[in-house]
Amino acid sequence: MEPGGTALPQLRRGVLEGCVLALLSDEPRYGFDLVRSLSTTGLLTSEGTIYPLLARLRKDGLVETTWRESVSGPPRRYYSTTPAGVAALGSFSAEWARFRDGVDAVLTSATRPVEGPRP
Repeated sequence: MEPGGTALPQLRRGVLEGCVLALLSDEPRYGFDLVRSLSTTGLLTSEGTIYPLLARLRKDGLVETTWRESVSGPPRRYYSTTPAGVAALGSFSAEWARFRDGVDAVLTSATRPVEGPRP
C-alpha cells in the first residue's frame, strides 16, 4: 500500500471471486444483476470488472451459463455455480473465516494500550 493510499481496491479484488460464487449459489443471475448486488455492498466499483471474472470462472468450470429471454430486451446470459463452484465457495468461506479472524486479532491487539515492562 502506498503512503496515503488505500488497500480497499486490493481487498476487493481478493474477495470478489468468492462473493460472486456466493451470490450465484443462491440462484442463477445475469451479469448486471451481479453488478447491482455487489455495488450496493461496496464490493464492486466498475461494471468492467465482473465480466472478465465471470469468463474466467466459466473457463475454470466453477460456473455454467444458460440463455434466457428477457421481457425488457435481448436474451440474457445467466450464470450459476457448478458442483466445483460450490466446493470452491466452501473452501473460500473457510479460508475467509480464518483470514478475517487473524486480521481482527492483529488489529485488536494493535489498538490495546502498550503495557510497561513486567517486574
